[in-house]
Amino acid sequence: MSKQDMLAEQYKNDANLNARIQLHTRFSTNMYPWFRWVFDHFDVPATARILEIGCGPADLWVQNLDRLPAGWEVTLVDFSPGMIEAARRNLATTGRTFAFEIADAQALPFDTATFDAVIADHMLYHVPDLPKAVSEIHRVLEPGGALYAATNGAGHLRELWALIDPFVPGSFERAARVASGFTLENGAAVLVPPFAHVARHEYPDALEITAVEPLIAYIRSSNTLAGVDFAAEHTFALRAQVAAHIAAHGAYHVGKSTGLFVAK
Repeated sequence: MSKQDMLAEQYKNDANLNARIQLHTRFSTNMYPWFRWVFDHFDVPATARILEIGCGPADLWVQNLDRLPAGWEVTLVDFSPGMIEAARRNLATTGRTFAFEIADAQALPFDTATFDAVIADHMLYHVPDLPKAVSEIHRVLEPGGALYAATNGAGHLRELWALIDPFVPGSFERAARVASGFTLENGAAVLVPPFAHVARHEYPDALEITAVEPLIAYIRSSNTLAGVDFAAEHTFALRAQVAAHIAAHGAYHVGKSTGLFVAK
């Protein structure tokens, strides 16, 4: 899927993303929230300029407002106007000032050495020219600054795609291709160079799904199936299969592989 297609279909607003976030929020086995865990890894001065690219609806900041130093100046960037609108809306009543920019990670509209930290949460694998985006991130960082880049591993949600495969053959391979440019397995090699030091941190988690409809909503929102005719009879059969599995086993288990690179 091209970046233009993602903007037009997948990320024109936050509806699809929120459907996927809700599945993880409700059914993750790791009770410590993902966005709190990511924030734990920030090693940033109390007075600093922070950039998040691909900010989406700004969940990272909404869920960590109580930890946000008064001296941080935070700029949120996304290439989707709908996402920036959602981010503005979600942060409007927080009492904190954020800057917003519609921009492309491959051509950031900021001067060299502007930020002390850059955050890229599950978005670098969407960028068509990943080396260009990494170069741009490195350019806008102050000397000694850090990139915090989250992504998934090769086996992420394997059971979910296996569930769909009888209806859409090759779903797991399709999902792997969507994220193949930047994974937990190859991410360090992507970041070095230009970053000299890269550390990988893994977030242990899985899904134990006990309700059918959130799983169906996740599947229908997925960019992996963008452009695929997932027919109504497929949805009906999938509902019945998942409901029967949950009735028999108490939950539908889906493994996860996700984590964070810290590059300095």
